[in-house]
Amino acid sequence: MTKRLSQQDWLQAGFEALTEAGPAALKAEPLARRLGTTKGSFYWHFDDVPGFHAALLAAWADDAEAVITAQRDDTGTAVQKLRDLAQIAEQETDSEATRLGPAMRAWARDNADVAAQITAVDEARMGHIKTLLSEIGLTNPELTRLLYGAFLGMETLSAHDGVQNGPALGTLVDLILALHEAE
Repeated sequence: MTKRLSQQDWLQAGFEALTEAGPAALKAEPLARRLGTTKGSFYWHFDDVPGFHAALLAAWADDAEAVITAQRDDTGTAVQKLRDLAQIAEQETDSEATRLGPAMRAWARDNADVAAQITAVDEARMGHIKTLLSEIGLTNPELTRLLYGAFLGMETLSAHDGVQNGPALGTLVDLILALHEAE
């Protein structure tokens, strides 16, 4: 008996296809082949390919912003939350999440909807980092861009070499905090 595929199964297949083959693989036929089923199953869950793309983007954005939501609800200090962000980056090394970020950004080069969603996620993430830095007393806006840029760059590096991000990002956070404390 064949397992009935869920919408989540299709989204997961889409994420895997995007990271392995790029956005051209995000169509009903190649995804159905990947899952060993027919296009009918795809169209049972999604009205059309643009609807699938929209669901894929929404799922990615929800996951990308989940860390921010969890940290806002956490009672830890801003310093601890900044350090936690570095540890989260370490946990994602060599995972689908590490490969997915660069794949999404590559897709955004040719797709305005993806670019808009990435911009919204970037703004939310940078807003969170800015808030944490402000709570510590660091108001230089370049620090927000520096930390977030380092996270994105390390994500891209890890997608290629599998090296842990946490220690390097933790060192960067510690350096920023040490410079602040030395003032």
